[in-house]
Amino acid sequence: MSVRVLKPGLLTTIQDGGRRGCAASGIGSAGAMDEVALRLANALAGNPPDAAALEFCLLGPVLQFERAATVALCGAVVDARIDGNAVSGWQALHVGAGSTLDCSRMPHGAYASLAFAGGISVPRVLGSASSDVNAGLGPRALRSGDHIELAAPNPPGGASRRRGPAWTLDPRPWFDADRGRPIRLVRGSHFDALDDASRSALFEQAFRVSAESNRVGTRLDGPRLALHSPLELVSEAVAHGTLQLPPGGQPIALMAEHPTTGGYPRIGQIAAIDLPRLAQRRPGDAVRLEEIAIDEAQTRYLQRERELAHLCESIAMRLAR
Repeated sequence: MSVRVLKPGLLTTIQDGGRRGCAASGIGSAGAMDEVALRLANALAGNPPDAAALEFCLLGPVLQFERAATVALCGAVVDARIDGNAVSGWQALHVGAGSTLDCSRMPHGAYASLAFAGGISVPRVLGSASSDVNAGLGPRALRSGDHIELAAPNPPGGASRRRGPAWTLDPRPWFDADRGRPIRLVRGSHFDALDDASRSALFEQAFRVSAESNRVGTRLDGPRLALHSPLELVSEAVAHGTLQLPPGGQPIALMAEHPTTGGYPRIGQIAAIDLPRLAQRRPGDAVRLEEIAIDEAQTRYLQRERELAHLCESIAMRLAR
C-alpha cells in the first residue's frame, strides 16, 4: 500500500538508524536528528527501533492513506489531525482508508518522527534508508504528489490488530519542553586555545539558534569567541555533537549530517544525552551551555540507554497482549 503526499512540509525526509560504518570513506551517518523520538515512534508502531520512518522539521506534511494503517508520532509537539479531528502524539494511531493525516502545525520543538506499522519500503544505500540531504545520498526530501510505499506489518496487521483502550507515553522524560534548561558540554581538545574572555563567555552567556542551522549543524549566534592565537590545524575526525569554532567566532554544533572530518578548532563536545534536546531548539531559541565532565556525560548516557531499552521492551510486551 502507499501513502500519498498532499503537502510535503518544510523538510520531510525518510530516516532510520543511520548509515553506519562508512566514515572511513568520507560518508556520514545521517539518520534522525532526534534519535530517541525515532526509536519510540517505531516502538509504538511495533517496528524495530531503527526502522525507516518520516522525520519532519518545523512544518510537517499532509498525507492521504490509500488503506488503513497504524502510525505513531513522537518528538516535537504536533497539532496533528485525522480528517480534521485532533489526535495526540506519543501513542499508536489508527488512520482509516482514504483518511488524511495533517501534521503541518508544530507549535513547539523542531523535529518529529512519524512511524508506520511495518515501516517504509525504500531501497537502502550503503545499508541505510536514511536521506542525507547535504550529500545527496538516499531518498530525496518529499514533494507534493509523492507516494510513500509501506511495508506490511509483521505479524500481518501489526499494531492495527490490537484492541483495548488507547494509551500514551508520557513525553516529559523524552521531549524537553523547557527551553531554558542548559545544554551540557564536555571540554574539547582546543578549549584551552580560547582566550580567557571566550572561555568564560562559552558557559556564562546565552547563545541563540541561528536561522542558518540545518541537519549538518546548529549554528549558535551570540558572543564572538576567539583564540589566544591562530592555530594551524589539519583536518581531523569529528563526531555528532562536536562544537567547532569557525573564523567568524560563532560556534557550530555538528548534527546528524555532519562531515566526517573538519579543520576548525574543536572547543567542545555536546553530551550525547543532550543531542536530541539541542535538535529540538528552533531558530531564535536561546541556548545556554553548561560544562559536564566526560565521565558524568557517559554515565548519564548509559543510564538513558538502559531506561529507553526497558521502555521499548515494555511497549513490545504490551503490544503483544
